[in-house]
Amino acid sequence: MTLFSILMLFAAGFLASAVNAIAGGGTFLTFGAMTLIGIPPIVANATSSVTQFPGYVTSALAYYTEIRKDLREALKLGAISVVGGLAGALTLLALSNPTFQQIVPWLLIGATALFAAGPWLRPRSLSPDHPMGPIGLFAQFVTSIYGGFFGAGLGIMTLTVLGIAKGGDYHRLNAMKNFIAVLIAAVAIIVFVGGGVIAWLPAAIMIPAGALGGYAGVWMAKRVPQWVVRALVIAVGLLLSWYYFTK
Repeated sequence: MTLFSILMLFAAGFLASAVNAIAGGGTFLTFGAMTLIGIPPIVANATSSVTQFPGYVTSALAYYTEIRKDLREALKLGAISVVGGLAGALTLLALSNPTFQQIVPWLLIGATALFAAGPWLRPRSLSPDHPMGPIGLFAQFVTSIYGGFFGAGLGIMTLTVLGIAKGGDYHRLNAMKNFIAVLIAAVAIIVFVGGGVIAWLPAAIMIPAGALGGYAGVWMAKRVPQWVVRALVIAVGLLLSWYYFTK
């Protein structure tokens, strides 16, 4: 592995966890960086879950106070998300790399479009203590299946579901999203490690970068305009979509 590859992976790990802490979309960066250096798509996708996990954890810890306010509902949503994440991860392992590579550009363009539409999908009229109904819980279950299977755009999908079904303050919803992401990533990692589809050298480079980026992302979320981060993630998503459609 060249020095340039190492630096690119480290930067991708840091930035991915930072943008995950703000709104999601970090998988675009880690998945893209690994595929650009020649890692097969299923392995790159599975390794992304490992590399971003420390960032999810540190981001959730940084939102500890907000998570405690919604702990009961967080645990309920977490249980649903664990089951969905397990189903998604097992589905990924059942596919071959060529089959998954054919699906990837459509997943990327769909996730990018949803990410771009995110600000218009979240109503602000509900009380922050509005409970999740059956439809919202089912929507989160479907979202968690996607998260275990691929993960790009999972953050904005989860924020969209929470915003529509629950509503409330952005940072409270973001805290819940980070907590859920930890659980989905954890169960997916267990499946992927058992399936032997982790590239450990790239993971070793990106994991410490992700831990730093996750904590820094919460600081950025309160200071950096969201449109700046959103524009970066959308640009990366479109570039990756174009790359896989033309590959």
